[in-house]
Amino acid sequence: MGSVRFRLSMATIAIAAMPLLTAQDPVGVEDFHVYRDAPRLLLTPQRLRLVQRERERQSPRWEQFDALISGGVPMAEPGFAWALYYQVTRQTTAAKRAIDWALGDATDLRQLALVFDWCGPAMTQAQSATLATKIQRGIANPASDVRSQNARVLAAIALADRLPDQGDAILREVVQKWWKTQVVPQLAAGRPALTRDQRYALYEMLHALRDNLRIDLRETQTGYFQQLPISHMTGHYPAPFAAPENEYLIPAYLKDGNPDPAEAAMSRAAGLAMVAYDTNALESQLLQGWLMRDRFVMRGSLGAVYEFLWANPYQPGLNYDHVPLVFHEPHTGEVFARTSWDEDATWIGYFDGRLQLFQNGSLQTLRQGAAVKPVQVGSATIVSAPAPDAAKFRLDNDTLFVLGLARRSEYAVEIDDQELEFLATDSGGTLVVPSSGGADAGVRVRLRGPLVQETGADAIK
Repeated sequence: MGSVRFRLSMATIAIAAMPLLTAQDPVGVEDFHVYRDAPRLLLTPQRLRLVQRERERQSPRWEQFDALISGGVPMAEPGFAWALYYQVTRQTTAAKRAIDWALGDATDLRQLALVFDWCGPAMTQAQSATLATKIQRGIANPASDVRSQNARVLAAIALADRLPDQGDAILREVVQKWWKTQVVPQLAAGRPALTRDQRYALYEMLHALRDNLRIDLRETQTGYFQQLPISHMTGHYPAPFAAPENEYLIPAYLKDGNPDPAEAAMSRAAGLAMVAYDTNALESQLLQGWLMRDRFVMRGSLGAVYEFLWANPYQPGLNYDHVPLVFHEPHTGEVFARTSWDEDATWIGYFDGRLQLFQNGSLQTLRQGAAVKPVQVGSATIVSAPAPDAAKFRLDNDTLFVLGLARRSEYAVEIDDQELEFLATDSGGTLVVPSSGGADAGVRVRLRGPLVQETGADAIK
């Protein structure tokens, strides 16, 4: 048999030999120097092969992406779109469009980093130097939320060869200072440190850090991240929204006005990126089954690019009908419930301290402290408390969810013909009362007091 030769750079060998690290490892153990060859951002060798094969197969997702680019449709994120098209086709005209955009008036640091990383072979030395200088100025801007920190991470990784420390200072600051000392304590305390509208940016950052540094930020809050795919799925209203380009499932929102298709597109993109991050997890496979429905494939100038990059129709998915009708997230206190997985289902959501009811195609956001009539969902009853200190209810099912109580507090719970017991609410003020004596019983709850003082050290994980 003939021999096969493999040529591996020292950087590739070093990265392959690195153990998978987490943001909980002691400072000094993690290596934040980037040595991986370009493309470093999002396009791992496996993902790049997948999207290139999609072009060879002329898949529907490729045909839609190609039709937008070839047809000259103005793209919502032109740098991102043209640079990805170049990586798939190697057409220099696509790279030129992306480079010209980046060297013009563009200020979006994230897209500038993607153009620099993906279009490097098509840039002259002068263009590369000019764009690198522009990106370095952007990195210096202050950042506090997930979206802006993600842009700094992508920029540092793309520019690592031009930084004196291979990106170590910026990436170490993001992981050790911002994530570990600011975000993680907030998550541990059950506070909304990671907002819904920035979930895509979060997973883009997770992909970039793991691909280049073998650091998995999820390990700092495993319970929260394990449940996030199901929380993401159940936190969408049941009825679809018809936009000109395709139908969308709308993520829960609290602002006034009609749904924003752009936010719906990025919510779907976040779900696709979640599945790509951990394809073997049961939660990811359920999310994949929910996502892979042709009617929701994104075809617009914003969503089609993300659809092509992240969607993998060859990845097995599970029937999402198996997801429980009532989802309770104890880390945040969120509750999302629906009477069925049909589009005409009644949906109730409790998140960010607010209660919503979606029924008969109408969305109602109740004022804080407002009570809602009991909603029967499967074997559960969901009610909101008229006051946070004491209330009376009927237990008509196996489990009673009481929303809107004092957060992280202990309650005395009396159920007819049962002994007094003491139960605790979670981070969102949700009390779960299981029944051991059958249905149709009276329930009385009375506040005893807070569980612990809420500090970063004392917060319940």
